[in-house]
Amino acid sequence: MKLYLTMILLAFGMNANASFQGAWKIYQNGDKSHYPKLVAELIKEKMYFSAIPFLKEYLATTNKVNDAAVDKVVEELITEVGVKQFEVLPTSILEKSNAPAIRYILARKAFRQGKYDQALKFLHNSIADWNPVKPFALLLEGSIFAVSKREEQANQVFKECVEISNNHIKKEKDKDRLRQLKISRDYCIVGIPRAQFALQKFDDAYSSYLDLEKSSYIWPEILFEEAWNSFYLKDYNRTLGKLVTYKAPVFSYIFNPEIEVLKALSYMELCLWQDSKNTVEAFYTTYEKDNISFKKYIDSMGKDYKQYYSLVKEQSEGKIKNNAILNTALASIARDPAYLELYSSFNAGRDEIERMKSIENEKLRAVLNDNLKESLNMQRNLIGSYIRGQLQLFAAQIVRAFEDMSYINLEVLSKRKTELYENLPVRSDDLRSRGNLAHLRRTDKQYFWTFNGEFWADELGDYVFSLKSECR
Repeated sequence: MKLYLTMILLAFGMNANASFQGAWKIYQNGDKSHYPKLVAELIKEKMYFSAIPFLKEYLATTNKVNDAAVDKVVEELITEVGVKQFEVLPTSILEKSNAPAIRYILARKAFRQGKYDQALKFLHNSIADWNPVKPFALLLEGSIFAVSKREEQANQVFKECVEISNNHIKKEKDKDRLRQLKISRDYCIVGIPRAQFALQKFDDAYSSYLDLEKSSYIWPEILFEEAWNSFYLKDYNRTLGKLVTYKAPVFSYIFNPEIEVLKALSYMELCLWQDSKNTVEAFYTTYEKDNISFKKYIDSMGKDYKQYYSLVKEQSEGKIKNNAILNTALASIARDPAYLELYSSFNAGRDEIERMKSIENEKLRAVLNDNLKESLNMQRNLIGSYIRGQLQLFAAQIVRAFEDMSYINLEVLSKRKTELYENLPVRSDDLRSRGNLAHLRRTDKQYFWTFNGEFWADELGDYVFSLKSECR
């Protein structure tokens, strides 16, 4: 048995070294036009991140690529390392390739620049349904139609996206890609009610949001959207019910200061002045002190992406900062699908360090080691850049929330003053009865639960207030 195992290991080593020897011969030749073959040899040995610089150099130095075999290599590598490593390349270089993954990257770049028609042109070049990038391309296409106010087309694409994604999910074995596919599919599911909401079809959107399973990775963030939809339906009790779900301990990582803004607005629409005022005051108590130091802290780091990368890593290791806003923000980022995708790719790249030891040719090992360091540094900086962007976004959300809360506070004071001048009976907010089933609104799709003061897993998001409007 031992002899048999030894022979197997030797055979594996011989095959591996044969691939590396082939890669070394191509590299020594110095002809960059053969780099796709070199990359193909490295892909066989799962040295994906070590291969990235070779493919980038090939695309930068070659003319238009008209080779299906090269496109196949490009597809294979991007499928393994993700799109971010190649998004940093200029559009002029990426346009040399016809690979579907490259066209998808070009569409993403155009989308971020607001060039929606150009983005659609990149996507409308045929991408086969079986291609790994197809589900993500459909999500992007649906999003483009949605933001450019073509909601009916967005609906059709999102439905196709759900169907295609489910087909890919059935066949996928890799755990990380399976998670990405499910998240992408679920964003397509909620793309439909988002488009309906944009068309002000709030009743349709209300029903469509229910198609997202509560087990979905993105369901917690969608609760806020459902709350806004109920607000526009003037169902303020259900809005408040959706928002109170975020009080559950399982959602302690959620960072969204606008939750409290919508809560205060809902109380105001019910003319529950004291509740609205209390919400505003609680918001200031929670955010005012830490917000100043939070903003100073992230400004002090500038563009030190390595430091940003370390922030989330340390937070996941239990190292807590002396700032509640920062801690919640980092916990939120650590669960963000985009961050998880970047980080899982980074970990996969670090696995190549161990495989590097099997390379007998010292010169080749040195070259690949330099490549790997370059790619991993790039991936770490991509992660750091993403974290920086999210923290800056959170800081902007807090500023906007403070502005909204100031408006709500002034509006509540104005309404109270109006009641006083009109000699309306003085309210007894603290003494009035809280809630009555007569004020509860529900559809045929909704059940009634009696709560015992705690959340059940399958009740999260179904909680609803039954407060009477005090508007006169």
